[in-house]
Amino acid sequence: MTKIPFSDRIGSRRPIIANGSVGRELLLRGVADAPPEVVNLRNPVIIEQIYRDFQNAGAELLQTVTLTANRLALERYGLADKVYEINRKGVWIARSVALHKGYVAGVVGPTRRFFVPIGTLSHDEARQVFIEQIIALLDSGADILMFKSFTEADELELAVEAARFVNSEVPIIALKTFPEDGAVLSTSFPAEVTHRIAAMGVTAVGSSGTVGPQRMLDIIKAVSGISTPICALPDIAIPTLIDGKKNYNAEPEYVAQIAKKLVQAGAAITGADGGATVEHIRAIYEAVKDCIVGEKRQPPKAVKVIQTPDNVADERSEFARNIGRKFLKTLEVEIPRGLDMSSVIEAAGYLKKNGIDAVNVFDGARARVRISPLAISHLIQTQAEMECITHLTCRDRNLVGLQSDLIGASALGIRNILAVTGDPTSIGDYPAATSVYDVDSIGLIRAANHLNSGRDLAGNQIGGRTQFLLCCACNPCADDLDREIRRLEQKVAEGATVAFSQPIFEYATLENFLNRIAHLRLNFMVGVIPLRSARHAEFLHYEVPGMITPEWVRRRMKACNSSPEAAMREGMNIAIEFLRQAKSAVQGVYIMPPAKKYEMAVEMLDAM
Repeated sequence: MTKIPFSDRIGSRRPIIANGSVGRELLLRGVADAPPEVVNLRNPVIIEQIYRDFQNAGAELLQTVTLTANRLALERYGLADKVYEINRKGVWIARSVALHKGYVAGVVGPTRRFFVPIGTLSHDEARQVFIEQIIALLDSGADILMFKSFTEADELELAVEAARFVNSEVPIIALKTFPEDGAVLSTSFPAEVTHRIAAMGVTAVGSSGTVGPQRMLDIIKAVSGISTPICALPDIAIPTLIDGKKNYNAEPEYVAQIAKKLVQAGAAITGADGGATVEHIRAIYEAVKDCIVGEKRQPPKAVKVIQTPDNVADERSEFARNIGRKFLKTLEVEIPRGLDMSSVIEAAGYLKKNGIDAVNVFDGARARVRISPLAISHLIQTQAEMECITHLTCRDRNLVGLQSDLIGASALGIRNILAVTGDPTSIGDYPAATSVYDVDSIGLIRAANHLNSGRDLAGNQIGGRTQFLLCCACNPCADDLDREIRRLEQKVAEGATVAFSQPIFEYATLENFLNRIAHLRLNFMVGVIPLRSARHAEFLHYEVPGMITPEWVRRRMKACNSSPEAAMREGMNIAIEFLRQAKSAVQGVYIMPPAKKYEMAVEMLDAM
């Protein structure tokens, strides 16, 4: 008996049932290898038996156990050189069961790496990674390519393009994974993404994983107006973690009941993904075997489209409005440990009365435990009525936390964000704590700029636009100045419009740096630190990374070392002399006064 082509089969209006979770069945049968892909090599017989059980239960589409069998994913297991072997064996095992009764889908998953500038993965490298895996799957005889578990539509498009490069005729099932979020699923977002992928000429389009059956039904209803066949592979439920293992409690009858509705709503391919055992697939088959695809499909109902108006009210900070209109003055305030923030509020009030435009609030500098910069910024802005330049580091938050905190900052009225990568935890209070660094400062700027356009990094609409002034840090005294400028160029490309520099002591350094970045449209806040002693000058020069205190500055400070008052006065004079030269070349100053000497900074600014 000869199988009909898959494109003919999918157009027959009889639903195609895919197998369930091989990984779940492996665990139930006492096999806990990680990743499951290595079982293709170590114990192919048990995977073959699982496929036969799924097929006997009604599965017609067998998915290879190759979701994470790309070079980047296999690196962590020391198996990067086994890409071809693992994928080839994965297809052969499935083919030995499918024969003339079913179809083999060569499964390709995402790289699970962040693309530049969020991470380090380039599009060219990712494309090559996909090509390597796709070649192995097709060389081994896969009938179809199935792209699943892709959360990023851009990466899914890249994978489809790679497949077309390898073989322009192979059938492709392209599945986007949507979050468990009813607010997102009720908008036009699923339909927008699905139409975008369908326009690439794939054989079927749809969604897989992370959501349970009911949420998947919402997705399929949202995209039911599309002409391309639809595939819907929900998880059987949202799992709970018990001792690090996923636990599902959805009964086969429940999952089958929703699967029938999925087919009636237009799903030509269905089944279940995460947590789905042989019994779940058997129940699904019995529920849908007599159904006609789309027999109860309703005309696509109007979905709520979140509009982001172009004429939004101007809620930029005063600091943002004043850039280029006046010489801006900012000071860093010292954030104490503990609960008492009265000294910070008092200092902010004092500085406001003395003409300072904003205070800089650092975020866990030197990896020390202090109050959240968002919390203290909110207190300063509400109690002292002083604007803040709020530093946000990438060290302590993953990409979810960073975006959530940015949305929270906007809700609290915090408008000025200075993105910094952050000092590693190894130098702080808890050296054994984890440094996250999902992204660096460049990636954080990109994330905030996306929110300014009304969407998060995954493209989800946020119901409006944030209005952050995006600031970044730079070091005109960097050892590798070429690298520093390249990174600054990237920050500007991602949306930064203001740069705050590390402290500088001489105008020649500033002038050279400004000349090197003249091609950037960037407002520059020059960093200044008034020295209080020769010891202070030497500490900054020798013990603070990235800081240079010129030799002539250290000599002048040593000459006044016999008197603390004279030394502090000399430190102020050096800073004043520099500012008088620099003022006309920059948009403002960022002063870091030593040991809460705020009056020293105010006096210095009055004298410049």
